[in-house]
Amino acid sequence: MAYSNFTLEAVVTTFQLEIVESAALFAEVEAVTPSAHLTTALAKKTPLATAISTEKARSELIVADVLVELRERCDQHISFFSGTDFSVDPEEGLTGVCDFLVSLSPNQFYVEAPVVILVEAKNADIKLGLGQCVAEMIAAQRFNAERGNDIPYVYGASTTGIDWLFLKLEGKCLHIDMVTYTIERCDRILGILSSMVAQKA
Repeated sequence: MAYSNFTLEAVVTTFQLEIVESAALFAEVEAVTPSAHLTTALAKKTPLATAISTEKARSELIVADVLVELRERCDQHISFFSGTDFSVDPEEGLTGVCDFLVSLSPNQFYVEAPVVILVEAKNADIKLGLGQCVAEMIAAQRFNAERGNDIPYVYGASTTGIDWLFLKLEGKCLHIDMVTYTIERCDRILGILSSMVAQKA
């Protein structure tokens, strides 16, 4: 089994998670105004990614730009990886390639703990990405603990590039935000991602 084989039901059952649904999980997070560069880039690329309508296009044209902006806002004190193998525990099915992951380490040459955010890009339905994203979050939790860099929360997002759904893993407690954020409110998305890096969400 690999990350991509997990449904939300399967990952919750396999790893005995408790789901907490919240309509206001990130409601108190302050918005972060995107740079003029990101605003211009999204204005050009979002319609193109929508027209091409593939997971790869949405990842490359929208999601990657948002995460590069996040890294710039953190003065490059974080690292982000795209399409990286993140096999942590093959026996448990925690193996495979992550669409995007963010580490609190500035090292950009290989993944170091602590891994804080996992982003799963989907072509059309963000709910289809939840099981895979949560499995990757559990792997990150174990990866961090094994390296003595255990942090309180690991976060996740399932996104089509246009729509973003956020998650938070605290021990065995999986918080799922019931609010879907759209790229038109990129300031809210950037605010949430920034609060995740700061472990304040």
